Amino acid sequence: MTDLQAAKAVALAYNAALVHADVADTARVIEAHTADAYGWRGVHPFNELSGAKAVAETVWMPLKTALTRLQRREDVFLAGVDTTDGKTGTWVMSMGHLMGLFDQTFLGIPPTGKIAMLRYAEFHRVEDGKIAETAFFCDILHLMLQAGLTPLPPQTGAHLVQPGPMTHDGLLRDASDPAEGQTTLDLINRMIGDIDAANAGKPLTPQEELKQCWSDDMLWWGPAGIGATYTIDRYIEQHQQPFRRHTGERIFNGHVCRMAEGNYGCFFGWPNLTLHPVGGYMGLPGNAAQPADMRVVDVYRRDGDKLAENWVFIDILHYLKMQGLDVLARMEGGLTN
Repeated sequence: MTDLQAAKAVALAYNAALVHADVADTARVIEAHTADAYGWRGVHPFNELSGAKAVAETVWMPLKTALTRLQRREDVFLAGVDTTDGKTGTWVMSMGHLMGLFDQTFLGIPPTGKIAMLRYAEFHRVEDGKIAETAFFCDILHLMLQAGLTPLPPQTGAHLVQPGPMTHDGLLRDASDPAEGQTTLDLINRMIGDIDAANAGKPLTPQEELKQCWSDDMLWWGPAGIGATYTIDRYIEQHQQPFRRHTGERIFNGHVCRMAEGNYGCFFGWPNLTLHPVGGYMGLPGNAAQPADMRVVDVYRRDGDKLAENWVFIDILHYLKMQGLDVLARMEGGLTN
């Protein structure tokens, strides 16, 4: 418990210093809070970076220049010990929106001069009082939608600025009962087992499969390109069936981190899944001969013995680029729909 609280303090100090730092001071602030061999993972086009200077110049300085008066509007904050493959690293996860005034071009996306809300989920592994590695996922496609662009065909779910937990209790600044976190983690692991069983052809209907671990009025907050959906039946109609119907062989590659605290849990992979698109998913043509990776974050809220809410981040730009569609390059060429 003490280690988790200490790790939270490290992450909170870094997050606050970074968002308030002047653009020119960004590299120094990152360096002050991170380990010498700092490793960073992020969505396309950032991918993998090493060291404070590279992270500052590639990610945070352009972002803070584009979204002026930046705020971190946090909805979920928790810490835990990674449970995958016998690892014992201590991680801290923050999720919410980075909000600012969209005053300068970012990744070729034209500014609006208005408020913009960039969905994010960020994982920090803390070691010896420093951040040793980070995984930063953000929804660039949703930022494009806010700028009036239409990078992909219309999708099945709703695209909106997504709220935090319905219960407004996702900021776990104080220590939580370890037993509650273990209950949440056990439920997440059972849910993953249900997906594995379905992929192996277990004879359950989608409704029967989901009712094992999900509340009937589940909320699935999916990324732009897929969208959000509500209730088991609409989740099946608007996400699960299109996903399973239009992706062929699905290979699970494991997670880099999987943890839980209190009623909340989360994981990310690099990549989680390798898929063989057979056509139609996200309204795009298939290429089953060209597998594509999905880097995914899932954040969960448990209510009693069921999962009630799920915030999902997918590096869709990377997934599409592996299939030959570079959305950012296409946008810069003037093709936005």
